[in-house]
Amino acid sequence: MNKQTLIELKNVQKKWDVGGSNAIPVLASINLSIYVGEFLAILGPSGSGKSTLLRIIAGLTPVTAGKVTYLGQEYQGVNPGAAMVFQSFALFPWLTVLENVMMGLEASSMPAEAKREKALHAIDMIGLDGFENAYPKELSGGMQQRVGLGRALVSDPDVLLMDEPFSALDVLTAENLRRDILELWRDKKIPTKTIIMVTHGIEEAVYMADRILVVSGSPARINTDMAVALPHWRDKTAPAFISLVDKLYSLMMKREAGDTRKISLPEDKEMAAIPHVSAGALTGFLELLEDLNEKTDLYKLADRFMMDSEDFFPIVDGATLLKFAKVLDGDIELTPEGVRFAQASVLERKELFRTQLVENVPAASKILAILQSKSNKRMNIEFFEDTLASSFPPSEVKSYLDILIDWGRYAELFAYDEQSRQLFLE
Repeated sequence: MNKQTLIELKNVQKKWDVGGSNAIPVLASINLSIYVGEFLAILGPSGSGKSTLLRIIAGLTPVTAGKVTYLGQEYQGVNPGAAMVFQSFALFPWLTVLENVMMGLEASSMPAEAKREKALHAIDMIGLDGFENAYPKELSGGMQQRVGLGRALVSDPDVLLMDEPFSALDVLTAENLRRDILELWRDKKIPTKTIIMVTHGIEEAVYMADRILVVSGSPARINTDMAVALPHWRDKTAPAFISLVDKLYSLMMKREAGDTRKISLPEDKEMAAIPHVSAGALTGFLELLEDLNEKTDLYKLADRFMMDSEDFFPIVDGATLLKFAKVLDGDIELTPEGVRFAQASVLERKELFRTQLVENVPAASKILAILQSKSNKRMNIEFFEDTLASSFPPSEVKSYLDILIDWGRYAELFAYDEQSRQLFLE
């Protein structure tokens, strides 16, 4: 039986304008068909463009090139058949639960009383009956997210879009809400034809979705499009479930040629993007790996540390970037340099870290060379900020330099004075 296409993206590209003639490529030629009756999860590392992709589908972010269609019709502006649940709840604090949910019908021409009745039905469906007149400040995080869900569902959308809807919730509340959403979906208690969820939780994607996309790269592309054939309700301890999670961990850690963003510096040198993880966190991670004293499955390691992929992958990325660890087929182990680092004294660790930093992070060696070339061995941080600004959004520039300074300080490669905002050699 042929699947009915609900939404289609054809050669969609997105670039962020950062001023002047500069534009940062975010999404590269995305081709994607989304069908009626499927629960689609979009996975990807932090900053991979997965939320941008979702907002393009919602019509909240315009494409730079290509086109997006809904039921075969290209649309400009908001997708007429979609409603969205945000990570941050996005409720109006001065409105009651009922009033917040009714906001989902603001554009509707139905009578006010009909809107009220429909909103009350949605509130009952999401389990908040009795809280109609409560204000957001009176509700827990989980209840606030239910209000956001009710506001999205009250308009009977064909497509429900969810942007990391559980990431701001505690573990138990998130698990409860996942089950409730699945129940509404599986038991057809809502008329929604398709659900699309952005998440950084691999286990969450396998638990909920019928199909999983993995996006990565810079600009991002779809690297994996995988059907999930496991029947609901899914047992997270079942071998088939664990095997699929393990496979996705392995796919998420793969780095393809062209995946790493490059930034040109003077003399045509390049700086590769680095993960946002402190030297202290890397040190602790390498110590824990050394204690295990064996090749370890990434999924089991993340589970043992009780970390989701958003926190776990940057640490793994940092360890592999500095060649202290290596990943192969979903398993991680220390390199000889990593073993030496984990077993070394405090001062010896600094020397080893400094060596690996200079050899494997061109940004660090370039900064060192620039500082050495200056007569006073100093350079204002604005020089590096301006250089990066042509390739990264402002928020990423700061994050990049913060981590680079943290690593450089730990390695005693260079120092930084916050008051004068200067990097310098001691």
